[in-house]
Amino acid sequence: MPAEHVNGDAGADYTIEQNPHKGNKGIVRAWRAAINSWAGLRYAVLEESAFRQELTLTAILLPLGLLVPVTVTERILLFGTLLLVLIVELLNSSVEAAVDRISLERHGLSKRAKDFGSAAVMLALVLCGGTWIAIAGPHVVHWVMALAG
Repeated sequence: MPAEHVNGDAGADYTIEQNPHKGNKGIVRAWRAAINSWAGLRYAVLEESAFRQELTLTAILLPLGLLVPVTVTERILLFGTLLLVLIVELLNSSVEAAVDRISLERHGLSKRAKDFGSAAVMLALVLCGGTWIAIAGPHVVHWVMALAG
């Protein structure tokens, strides 16, 4: 192992000017970042079934979130947790893509990285579900009881 890795100063002589991907500044950088972000969302929709499922859940719950008579803060929590699930799924997909780029062979650390990403998505879904049950649940139960009774 090279000495610079052992001493913890690997990359200490690196400067941003050495990176050919960091040349954009100002509005050009923002424009290219927006294009890359759109491409990432497009790839997620086209290639990631979990992202499509969570996007479908979001499409179903967003209108419900608009109908539920809650405070602005509660509505932000409802919508924010949906957005959080999508964000965490995108991050999980990026970890999976990076691990697969390095090697497609099975390795314990690759599995661990992918399992960590999966666990993060699960926790985001639990937070989202708990938030929706706590805030919107009583209203939905009231609506169902009114319709049934």
